[in-house]
Amino acid sequence: MYIAIAILAFGILIAVHELGHFIAAKILDVKVNEFAIGMGPKIIKKQGEETLYSLRALPFGGFCSMDEDVASDDPRAFTAQKRWRRVVILAAGGISNIIIAYIIVVILVAGMKGFAGTTIMELADGFPGEGINGLMVGDTILSINGERLYYIDDFPFLMQLSKSNQVDVVIRRGGVTLTLNKFLLEQREYMTDGEMRFRYGITFNRIEPGLIEGFKYSCYMTVNYVRLIRLSLAQLISGAAGVRDLTGPVGIVNAINDIGQSSPSVGAAFSNIANFTAFIAVNIALVNFFPIPAMDGGRILFVILSWVVEKITRRRLNPKYEGYIHLATLVLLMGFMVLILVNDVVRIISS
Repeated sequence: MYIAIAILAFGILIAVHELGHFIAAKILDVKVNEFAIGMGPKIIKKQGEETLYSLRALPFGGFCSMDEDVASDDPRAFTAQKRWRRVVILAAGGISNIIIAYIIVVILVAGMKGFAGTTIMELADGFPGEGINGLMVGDTILSINGERLYYIDDFPFLMQLSKSNQVDVVIRRGGVTLTLNKFLLEQREYMTDGEMRFRYGITFNRIEPGLIEGFKYSCYMTVNYVRLIRLSLAQLISGAAGVRDLTGPVGIVNAINDIGQSSPSVGAAFSNIANFTAFIAVNIALVNFFPIPAMDGGRILFVILSWVVEKITRRRLNPKYEGYIHLATLVLLMGFMVLILVNDVVRIISS
């Protein structure tokens, strides 16, 4: 069941992305040749007044064909549009994914009974860093190792990212901002509710749920997905993570299935899957905004570069040359996706 849900969720995210391009094109009266959900052979197709609508065999992918790389005398052709109109259409896909992610998060947050803030309400007995030169009740933690905290949700994650238990903590105390360099924060056994538990020994304030606070928290969660992706990319660039740690559609479907299977109840499974789906939606948006040829961000970059070149040379560039670059990059990206696919399958089989 969860595999079916995962495939459906991934397909919806791709559909939403392409629908963003499609709606923007229609609003700006740009010709759309085909709107397809999925890749590969057509299963269902319907010719509209202008656009061919199709559902294809493979649920991973989709496209909104506007002949982006073909010069045309048709005033409604994509390449005949002003640059700002082309940028709006290209950006609309990623923006649609961010909007759907935010909607999912708002629905999830609506059922929450409160949020954890970053102000310290209590320190456990025996907490080693308590005092005027450490942490005190009433302090508000602003950041850990340079990463801002708006809610305490990311506290455990940022501690895991740290290479040691000694972290740089910025706090606000009595209206004054203080920095605690190489401050020791570690999990140890503390007496909690009559039993010994491993924890950091800090209890933070609770924020009551409400309409405004709910929307604020939803914004925080959506923006925080961007930070999680940024930190993951930083690990990839630094070598802390490798290509083997990357995952594609098959790995995502498997991850969603694992999330559903490991959840304590069906309700919790749907909630956890929805949360992960929102994260993937933001991921799709950001990846497509990367300035890489064949991606939306790469096409936006070429719109800007072509404007610069045409201003200098006073000659209009033929879109087919840009198309050659996008096609060559697409072939490389497809090869990379095959590598990730094989990696996903090997990882699933060996686990």
